Amino acid sequence: MCYNGAMKILVIGDTHNRLNMVHDIWSKLTDIDLVIHTGDYYEDAARLETELGVPFVYVKGNCDGSYSGTYCDSHGGDFAIVETEKGKILVCHGHNEHVNYSMDNLRYKALENGCMAAVFGHTHRSVIEQIEDSAAPGGILWFINPGSLPLPRDGSGGSYAIIRTSEERFDATVVYYNTVMRGSRGGSGVESHGASAGRENKKSGDTGFISDLLNYSDRF
Repeated sequence: MCYNGAMKILVIGDTHNRLNMVHDIWSKLTDIDLVIHTGDYYEDAARLETELGVPFVYVKGNCDGSYSGTYCDSHGGDFAIVETEKGKILVCHGHNEHVNYSMDNLRYKALENGCMAAVFGHTHRSVIEQIEDSAAPGGILWFINPGSLPLPRDGSGGSYAIIRTSEERFDATVVYYNTVMRGSRGGSGVESHGASAGRENKKSGDTGFISDLLNYSDRF
């Protein structure tokens, strides 16, 4: 699916039929052009697309019975490609690529499809890392996992990601549910907490998780 113009993209995943927290954070967000859902459950994404009235790209996860590796344009396949002015984004759940053990297959899948970023889920752990990769468009490959809002496994209270892209720009930030909701109780809007959430990610999430998986791969 191809999109033109600057975009603000909400990335969520691993909602597992628990959507209350998605509705909580949605009430704090502004100017979302697209929502990416990384699977488990893809039916959650279909329901949210109707409820929220914003375009969605969503894929199936392991709990959705996804094992065939089929491409979809935007809805319900095993992986999708989002084309932005800055470059292509691979969207998949990650179980078919075995992301719990290695980033090899995810990296190859992104590169085979000419993507500058791979957005995935499955681990329930938020990750944003940029890897220098001469085979990637522009020499940089992004790995983005929003974590899970209702069922995080990274010690957080749940998280999602925001991607901003334009012809000149691509950046991504993990935002933590507790930060957003604490700020809203104090009377401030979520946008004022974007930088804070980004700093929190750099402090606690910038652990070289992707680099470690690549470094310990048998194929690198």
